[in-house]
Amino acid sequence: MSGPIDLHAHSRVSDGTESPAELVEAAIAAGLDIVALTDHDSTAGWDEARRAVVGSSLTVLPGMEFSTRQEWRSVHVLAYLVDPEDAALLRETTRIRNDRVTRAERIVERIARDYDLSWDDVLEHSAAGATIGRPHIADALVARGHVVDRTEAFGGILHPRSGYSEPHYAPTPLEGVRLIRAAGGVPVLAHPATRGRDGVLPERALAELVDAGLAGLEIEHRENTDDGKQRLRELAERYELFTTGSSDYHGEGKPNRLAENTTPLEVYERIVAAGRGSVPFGG
Repeated sequence: MSGPIDLHAHSRVSDGTESPAELVEAAIAAGLDIVALTDHDSTAGWDEARRAVVGSSLTVLPGMEFSTRQEWRSVHVLAYLVDPEDAALLRETTRIRNDRVTRAERIVERIARDYDLSWDDVLEHSAAGATIGRPHIADALVARGHVVDRTEAFGGILHPRSGYSEPHYAPTPLEGVRLIRAAGGVPVLAHPATRGRDGVLPERALAELVDAGLAGLEIEHRENTDDGKQRLRELAERYELFTTGSSDYHGEGKPNRLAENTTPLEVYERIVAAGRGSVPFGG
């Protein structure tokens, strides 16, 4: 292997704009050696990606971006190499996805009081079985001409201050890390410094996650601030956590491009060595 490794990418199974097969094609076109498929709270895209990668030089690291919440703070945990049939993990991800749907319906109902928007509009912009969330509402708002793109939607109509939005159900990060480890997976905190140094999880909370099995921190990510990255590096060294870099690719749903941030091969090898629930697949 000599090409770059990108350990955070989404397909239409959650809030990306490409199918898992199209994501594989995009990763090959971007010159990647390895890409992680990490849809929100779902492993439903794994089989399609596994079929699509046959005959190519690409390796897919199967994963998921698991939703958790620490008080007011949304905390996402990348879950690599989990067992997709693990009963406890399936129960929790199903509960999260179901609550996302009912929450999205409530948001749309509120928005529809002021804007021309319906639930059918949202369904038109989500794949069958997808984890429906605010990005799909944003796409519907774009299609209706209320905003130019997802960025404007999240900065305005879908911003928490707008009064239309609300949080969805999610377990605590500690519960999430424990579930991931119990399912044979390797947990890594996703983009944990988007609000800067002071927005990073309190050290006491991070130490609890490390004790529960947290393995790494996603540091090289376009939304982590410079001072936040520095704080994460300090914590990674103190708690002997590995660090990753990723694009958080969503196709055309975000400006993030594949391979804009990458992970060293030795870190990928540590993830593979630690995972027990599934294995990477490639051509």
